[in-house]
Amino acid sequence: MELDNTDRSILNVIQTGFPVDPHPYAVIGQQVGLTEEEAFNRVMNMKNGGVIRRIGASYDSRGLHFSSTLCSMKVPPEKMDAAVKAINKYYEVTHNYERNHAYNLWFTLIAESKERIQQILDEISAETGINGIRNMPAVKKFKIKVDFKFKEKQENEDEE
Repeated sequence: MELDNTDRSILNVIQTGFPVDPHPYAVIGQQVGLTEEEAFNRVMNMKNGGVIRRIGASYDSRGLHFSSTLCSMKVPPEKMDAAVKAINKYYEVTHNYERNHAYNLWFTLIAESKERIQQILDEISAETGINGIRNMPAVKKFKIKVDFKFKEKQENEDEE
């Protein structure tokens, strides 16, 4: 999907400062020079186009007394799609990605208890037939904030 300067401006606004407002798209539109409907449509187009993966709050799971863990699995190539589907059906999964490693599928889980995490892992194992899911609970918190600053595209950038 090709982004224009207005799309880039919207991404700069929403990635760390999505408005907490009864009409968030009106606020976004006001900041980038669009109507509420135009701002909403652009965000939805970017979401449908795969530019935006998720729109939602990020919260401190420890502050809510939740448990989190990083998991990895050794998944045969022929079972990869089924394993991804089995993992992604849980709303407690926050990330899921394939790696070039013996343990080639990694995902994170955040749930209300360690017992719930184990239940999910048991269900994934039963559904996929893959045993030995590595469960590596968070011991120390590392938080790296990543903001991408989308610069305006210059008229002649396509010619380079």
